[in-house]
Amino acid sequence: MSVPPISVRSFDHATIVVSDLEKTEHFYVNVLGLEKTTRPGFDFKGNWYEIENTLIHVILANDDSGLPGPGERSVKSVTRGNHLAFGVSDFNQTVDLIKQHGIAIAAGPKKRPDGAAQVYIRDPDGHLIELCSTQM
Repeated sequence: MSVPPISVRSFDHATIVVSDLEKTEHFYVNVLGLEKTTRPGFDFKGNWYEIENTLIHVILANDDSGLPGPGERSVKSVTRGNHLAFGVSDFNQTVDLIKQHGIAIAAGPKKRPDGAAQVYIRDPDGHLIELCSTQM
């Protein structure tokens, strides 16, 4: 008898470990425009950010969490390594705003083979963030 697959309904959250909650909050709220949302009363520090129905769970580095940032992955092409990706509505404006915020571009801007535009930046702890749009 075949075992049926688990019925996954949606993507709920991604968790990242960070070194500074204030710098991280500035980046995710003031640069990316995510909304800080209510977080349960865990016994460790962190914040939750929301975009539509998806959460980014941020945990302040501690003895149980491991080190902040993406870790050494020996990635030859940053666009092929671990990253979070967010869709944006106006790609050209996004690139302009990245520059206005004084954020270094890690890769791109460039087009994917399907025509979508993408640019990569890093959060304060070095987590790679892809910003992409199918509309230029």
